[in-house]
Amino acid sequence: MIKVGIIGATGYAGAELVRILLNHKDCEIKWYGSKSYVGQNYADVYKNMFELVEDECLDDNIDKMAEEVDVIFTATPQGYLSTILNEDILKKVKVIDLSADYRIKDVDIYEKWYGIHHGSPELIEKAVYGLCEVNREEIKHTRLLANPGCFTTCSILTAYPLVKEGYIDGNTLIVDAKSGTSGAGRGAKQQNLFCEVNESIKAYGVATHRHTPEIEEQLSYAAGEEIVISFTPHLVPMNRGILATEYASLKEVTLPDGSKGYPTSDMIAEAYNKYYKNEKFVRFLGEGATPETKWVEGSNFVDIGFKVDERTHRVVMMGVIDNLVKGAAGQAVQNMNLMFGLPEDEGLRMVPMFP
Repeated sequence: MIKVGIIGATGYAGAELVRILLNHKDCEIKWYGSKSYVGQNYADVYKNMFELVEDECLDDNIDKMAEEVDVIFTATPQGYLSTILNEDILKKVKVIDLSADYRIKDVDIYEKWYGIHHGSPELIEKAVYGLCEVNREEIKHTRLLANPGCFTTCSILTAYPLVKEGYIDGNTLIVDAKSGTSGAGRGAKQQNLFCEVNESIKAYGVATHRHTPEIEEQLSYAAGEEIVISFTPHLVPMNRGILATEYASLKEVTLPDGSKGYPTSDMIAEAYNKYYKNEKFVRFLGEGATPETKWVEGSNFVDIGFKVDERTHRVVMMGVIDNLVKGAAGQAVQNMNLMFGLPEDEGLRMVPMFP
């Protein structure tokens, strides 16, 4: 059995980790870490865990935890892990970080966009970016895993095949994304109160959202050149889910008959199938399909569709995920499975909830 410790077990992502790992046949949660609820029964914090979890919440002593578990998940605010993680800890235990502390390779970009000092920049190069469908082999051999953000997971996977194949101009890419309120975390914030969110939709972080450089960095790797995008997130009155609607100009390419022209719908569909037909958790719905967040709720799936706009020579790409599962805890468990040589879908065979 893999012994698991969780720092931040009482946040939304941490609670989702608990829900998933309780059904993982190869794992046992040994440490429910929560600075706010030390000494309280976990099931008193989350009543859905009544008679499922008997443990009390412990502190977040990562040094002691590293002596007692095989892997530590850190579902903590940005900047926390970078101030307490070191080489000695990584020699004892594998770490899967759900924050952004080790996602971005350029520490100056991280500090600029997040507005905080990075506490251990020497560890950034050791970290592997945990987008399973792209970095699977590297993930298998790392001890420090940077779990991607929720907006970034959806945005990158939706556009990745077309960027990789050179079918779109990445610098024309516009990502218009909508997220449920759980993406803002469990902390009490006025702007997330029911009366503030219900019956409304709003953009936020316009031209400044901190997931922007993460999306740009990963798509730049795919394109083999620097990509700069426009990214605008929106808050919608639902608990879970992200819908990313993405627009980009098609590039002229060599067509199957040898002539020059814009990629056809068939070529774009073939690109998606090329990269995703063997992926357990990416469901390509085909041309004209408009995926809905309800189709993936409670699951680790990514659903993707597209439509070519021949009039403007642009393509509209659409992707949906559950922000707490594939966008956070589910992807973290998928990464853990790879890191420990387990079946990639172990503990993650959840059927989406409907309605």
